[in-house]
Amino acid sequence: MSDADLVTAADVRLMQGLAQRVTAVRLDLVNSDASYGELAWIWGKGHACVGESWRRRLWFSGDDLVGWGWAALPHRVRRNDGSVKDVTGACLAYQVHPGHSELVDEVIDWYDGLTPGLERTVVAQAADKAALERWAAHGYVPDPDSFGDTGSWTQLNVRDLDDVELPVLPEGFRFRTADEAGPQAVVQAHVDAWAPSPYTVEAYEGVRRTPPYRGDLHVLVEAPDGVMAASAIMWLDEANRTAEFEPVGTHPHYRRRGLGRALLLHGMQRARAAGATHMTVACLGAPGHRAARGLYYSVGFRQFSRDVPLIKTEG
Repeated sequence: MSDADLVTAADVRLMQGLAQRVTAVRLDLVNSDASYGELAWIWGKGHACVGESWRRRLWFSGDDLVGWGWAALPHRVRRNDGSVKDVTGACLAYQVHPGHSELVDEVIDWYDGLTPGLERTVVAQAADKAALERWAAHGYVPDPDSFGDTGSWTQLNVRDLDDVELPVLPEGFRFRTADEAGPQAVVQAHVDAWAPSPYTVEAYEGVRRTPPYRGDLHVLVEAPDGVMAASAIMWLDEANRTAEFEPVGTHPHYRRRGLGRALLLHGMQRARAAGATHMTVACLGAPGHRAARGLYYSVGFRQFSRDVPLIKTEG
């Protein structure tokens, strides 16, 4: 095993286990790239098409994973509209258990050694002051793109599921699950909401095979004309009795009709029935990104933590 092996499904399961342990003790240290559900979503949808650009290193204490780094190297993304996006820099997702914070320097050294000459980005948590100091000592600074009204930083939102309002859909609309709708409709719902997108049926099959995906916790809203007008996946962390929305999207022709709000309420009721006591969802937090944040606030979510995008352009 080298220090720059490709990421495997088994690695992701280990990473998810660490995410669960960190969630149990310091939820504010779990960033949007390293949560239990986000790891499943990123791996499931992406490993078939861009997995050759992913490298990782794992750190253990005995048999327990206590830290990891997952670097995305330069690669090309082909989207459903025929366009191509060339990613020319490197991006790191990482997580270190708070009881082993000394490993952050090793993560940084590994990342820098893997990506000489490339622009490097990473996301750290604002609550992790010690880690932010270490990244700064290695020459990483806040990414300028994260400033201003349309900055790229992400906030984590949370709410309990003690009292969830009943959802109300407009007449003629109905809730469906992914099991009922089928792969083609599920993929089209995502592509419609996020176009242009590289998402395909093959990518969705990867998501379906990635624990803890459940088709009954992948919910949609079907319009009277049969279009899947909104969709959301929920990732249930049974160990912590939490569930996470990722992703959430609405077809642009069906926005401003209350479908997103109804879908979130419906999803939270399903998550509660499945055993969750708390729900989380991430969104862009800068002032100019009001729509998603306002939607989540309207159903009871409130900001719990935020991340800090960092960049290094030299060395």
